[in-house]
Amino acid sequence: MRVVQGSKVFPSEFQQGIVTIGNFDGLHLGHQMIMETVKQRARHLGSQSAVFTFEPHPRKVIRPASAPPLLTTLEQKLELLELAGVGVVVIEEFTDEFARYDAADFVTEVIHARMKPKELYVGFDFHFGRDREGSRNSLASLGPVLGFSVTVIPEVTIEGQTVNSTRIRRLLSEGEVEASERLLGRPYSVTGKVIKGDQRGRTIGFPTLNLDCDNEVLPLEGVYSTEVRFEDSSLGQEWMASVTNVGRRPTFKEEDPVLAEAHVFNFSSDVYGERVELRFRHHIRGEKKFSNPEELVKQIRSDAEAARERLHSP
Repeated sequence: MRVVQGSKVFPSEFQQGIVTIGNFDGLHLGHQMIMETVKQRARHLGSQSAVFTFEPHPRKVIRPASAPPLLTTLEQKLELLELAGVGVVVIEEFTDEFARYDAADFVTEVIHARMKPKELYVGFDFHFGRDREGSRNSLASLGPVLGFSVTVIPEVTIEGQTVNSTRIRRLLSEGEVEASERLLGRPYSVTGKVIKGDQRGRTIGFPTLNLDCDNEVLPLEGVYSTEVRFEDSSLGQEWMASVTNVGRRPTFKEEDPVLAEAHVFNFSSDVYGERVELRFRHHIRGEKKFSNPEELVKQIRSDAEAARERLHSP
């Protein structure tokens, strides 16, 4: 997969391709349907599949106070797009100047003039241009005039509800990581660097990896069965079973920031500074304050056993 920093330098060999536009935060099942359609059409026509996306998210520029916390980092999104088999990704820097494009000019001067698509595919809720004035209907009117077809991919529903990033954020905020996995098509995961904490876990027999998280979304505070994978291949590429606390550790210091601390089973290496991916599989319990460390240790043993059972880990 090729990554292009901005449509102004879109390579000519990828023109006349099959294109989709969107933010694609989370790259959930609805997004995956779009990617699969674009990829299959490109393969059928002997063309290239192209994704046009924005960085940062437009609402972080236009209305930062109401911008949604993002499910995926840019690095995660690119990795997922590569796994989806996309040919080229255009990362368009979204600035105040770019936000001033009206809908017609965006399609004419950016998409058509620079990328020259043969076919364009968008999601059912797609909006674009200044003040989100452009819709799938206006795009469908503009496209044929400029020489490309426009197809709207219908919504994907699970259990009678639309799959979208907003719903996934809500589920995670409620600790519903198994439900979010069904909408994402994979477990929700975060990435980050292992940092030194107060090392209290070591003293009670449960050393943890304290994660300086890159992602803007963590699940509801509580305890989860999880799996950890290191980016450094020398530490192994397999997912390792773990139990993770997301929270402030109220038993010791209630004003602490929210952290993710993972205890990896059957693992004891010093990995400070290493980068990891942590994925959430099952919600075990909510966070609670214990009257003393002994009660906490007893509960952690129970949590670890519950996590092992859910993950079928020895």
